[in-house]
Amino acid sequence: MPDLEQLGWRPFFQQQHDAHELSKCYPARIAQIHRNHCLIWSERGEQTLDVGVFPDPRDLAVGDWLLMPADGGTRPVRMFTRQNKLSRKAIGSRDIEQLIAANVDTLFIVTSCNDDFNPARIERYLALASGAGVAPVIVLTKADLAADVDRYITAARPLHPDVPIECVDARNAEQLARLRPWCKTGQTVALVGSSGVGKSTLINNLAQAHQPTAAARAGDDKGRHTTTSRSLHPLQDGGLLLDTPGMREFQLAAGVQGIEDAFQDVSALLGHCKFNDCRHEVEAGCAIQAAIAAGDLDARRWLSYLKLHAEQRSDSSSPAAKASKVRRAGPIAKPARKGPRPPRQQDEE
Repeated sequence: MPDLEQLGWRPFFQQQHDAHELSKCYPARIAQIHRNHCLIWSERGEQTLDVGVFPDPRDLAVGDWLLMPADGGTRPVRMFTRQNKLSRKAIGSRDIEQLIAANVDTLFIVTSCNDDFNPARIERYLALASGAGVAPVIVLTKADLAADVDRYITAARPLHPDVPIECVDARNAEQLARLRPWCKTGQTVALVGSSGVGKSTLINNLAQAHQPTAAARAGDDKGRHTTTSRSLHPLQDGGLLLDTPGMREFQLAAGVQGIEDAFQDVSALLGHCKFNDCRHEVEAGCAIQAAIAAGDLDARRWLSYLKLHAEQRSDSSSPAAKASKVRRAGPIAKPARKGPRPPRQQDEE
């Protein structure tokens, strides 16, 4: 069992409790979450918790830190404040957030060098990482099966000039060594991507795990789901890999603040149009349309930017989203009423 440092324990969490509290409790990290139970890791080993001990199991994420009672009790004292979280909009819902992972240092955005490669999907993951304050790395897999790997690298580079791109055969130890700088002691790396891109193969060969794998479907390179739950895997170098099920549908949760950073080339053009109220459609002097016409901005990328912002506006304005914000804020104390109560008619207006 990894020690606390290898599990990702750091001053951010250490300062959330005092010495007296620590004498009666110990920290543990959620390593796996299943329907009815979760596994936690600590210096005391592995322990199973019934998710029923939590007020709402949907608020749990792999990577969360819990404060456990030292007397052997199985009910956590509390959860530590997260350093960050990765989440998406739950499938079929406009305003329900589904947690992906918590307390992550690096996000490996995994896609394969075949028909699965989708720039718009990568842009969504880049926005996710930026909004959470997590460092992204684009990992192109199945390089050994591609006739022209360079074209995938060339297509990925404009998505964010500062994000590292690593192209690997996930079964080749020498190539996987390129990913180890992000997998050092105390670092937590989450992997995201659609099914069949090779996430489980990466896990198996970086962490010597035994995740099931399956080949992509013939004809369209779409993968089959092999990972069904999120889980942590220790690395020999001392880091942790966090595997996630394949996501064919991924929409940013409401309020994610990473779109502008993920589209720095677009953001740099905004505000440079001739007219302040430019709608960036057919107006004269539009900096966006001029850049598209000159080949300096990909029209697909502009449409992707608009789509993400439209989703965010729609989510944040829905009644359920507003009600959720009120619930999260907690009860609000009402000021004491002074003087007589106003007529009921005013209350009803």
